[in-house]
Amino acid sequence: MPQDLPGFYYDAEKNRYFPIKGPIPGSSRNSASLPTAQDTISKQNQANNPNRRMVIKTAKLLQMRELYGNVITSRKGKCNFQEEYQKIQASHPMIWKYHETERIGDGALEQIHVDVDMPNGQIGTDILLAGGVSGSLSLYEVGNVGQQFYYGVNCTPDRIWSLNIDNQGRSMEAASHLWRPTGASMQMPSNISCVKMFGKHSTHFVDASSMQRILITTLGSETSGGSVNVLNLSEPLDYNPSIPIISRRMNEVASFSCTVWTADCNSNRSQAVIGTNLGAALVNLETGRSSWVCHCKSDILSVQLDHSGNIVLCGLRNGAIVTVDARQKPEDFSARLTRHRISYPSCGISEPSSRSDRKFSRQWFELKGNIYHTHNIFMPSSISCLVSLQLYDQYFLASSMDGSIKLYDHRLIQRGAVQSYDGNVNSHSRIQLGVDPSEKYFMSGGEDCYIRLWSIKSGKLLFEDKFMNSVPSIVCWPRTEGLLGVQDERQDYRDYLYGRNHSSGAWLGSLEGLFYMCWT
Repeated sequence: MPQDLPGFYYDAEKNRYFPIKGPIPGSSRNSASLPTAQDTISKQNQANNPNRRMVIKTAKLLQMRELYGNVITSRKGKCNFQEEYQKIQASHPMIWKYHETERIGDGALEQIHVDVDMPNGQIGTDILLAGGVSGSLSLYEVGNVGQQFYYGVNCTPDRIWSLNIDNQGRSMEAASHLWRPTGASMQMPSNISCVKMFGKHSTHFVDASSMQRILITTLGSETSGGSVNVLNLSEPLDYNPSIPIISRRMNEVASFSCTVWTADCNSNRSQAVIGTNLGAALVNLETGRSSWVCHCKSDILSVQLDHSGNIVLCGLRNGAIVTVDARQKPEDFSARLTRHRISYPSCGISEPSSRSDRKFSRQWFELKGNIYHTHNIFMPSSISCLVSLQLYDQYFLASSMDGSIKLYDHRLIQRGAVQSYDGNVNSHSRIQLGVDPSEKYFMSGGEDCYIRLWSIKSGKLLFEDKFMNSVPSIVCWPRTEGLLGVQDERQDYRDYLYGRNHSSGAWLGSLEGLFYMCWT
């Protein structure tokens, strides 16, 4: 019997070998060479495996860098190797779900670094403040500084997404436990509408203790209005179970007879602006004195102060985004606010066919305040969230309840959006946008219970998936306020103040509980 030669077959009639160039005409393939069902499934699993796709993309990117350097030229144009590599990493995140955290962080989230009094001295640690729509306010330690005590609630994380074995050691270190000491929670009079760190817009190096004050607002109820509160965490925490950690540090600054939807702080931490169902008001956080800068019958659902603290962006329920000059005298001047009658496009109405139809389809609303008319813009639905960028102080992100998300330049606002972001799903929910500290990406939940991550610069959707069964309404990235733009020699202080493990991760809050999402 002739021997089998690789790449050849033997013809018994012609008593010779022929090269194998493909299926022999008139013959059937050897069953051993046909792919089995198991092989097909294995290839499909490899193609659908996000970790394998990540390895392939990374290998190709590294190969292109070896050929072309850090500036890579492709069919899409020139791109930076580091930016493209970070996009690949961001599109394959790791996600954990925390036990025993239901309904505690669906109103607001904020992470801050504080000091804790321990038997052997003070120790720095990160804490997460979680506010719920039920009015609960809870303080969780991110890590294990206080877990040596035998009291409190320990919330353990379960990894639910992207089981990348190669990154498991680093990723598991980032997924710290959450520990709530006894006395680290309290019930506010109504829903938590905002939890925000002071000093949000500062571009100078500031002392850490001055940033350990938290602005907390409540929505209000049928029997009482909303309130503005300050939580002082500048003094070291004491984990003594007989001492209430939050309630003794909470101070109500001002109360209102209206609904307080949202709030923002100025750079010198002395003043806050609140958005209500009656308009926007400035609140002095030292004296509690308030003064209205804008009156409007359409609820102001989102506000943002600019870096100077003189300009307020107000996002209204009717879809308008108006720019208000907040430089007003503190005296009682509400009766002297300038009245404006502003026209805006009506949603869902087609272009009128006649002049009379055009007259009846035009809609107007009244607004009092020092308004910049040339800076008014309109989105298709109620404004859900406004977020000012810190590195590019004239840019801000805006989302509306029809799912639209756009990037605007305040200097060129009449030219329309600089960038649009597709894929978001919303119809009526107030969903918060979260921007990462480097301001390269932002994240939002959707009413379809998906989390989506976009590149701010390119508008590309980098990640989209569903891993919870409720709307992820809150996104919180640990911030680097007050340290943006500082020199490299202050990097050690930045790492101390905000924790190196959380620079690429975000907290997500929903009715289902707390989630943590990061990439290496």
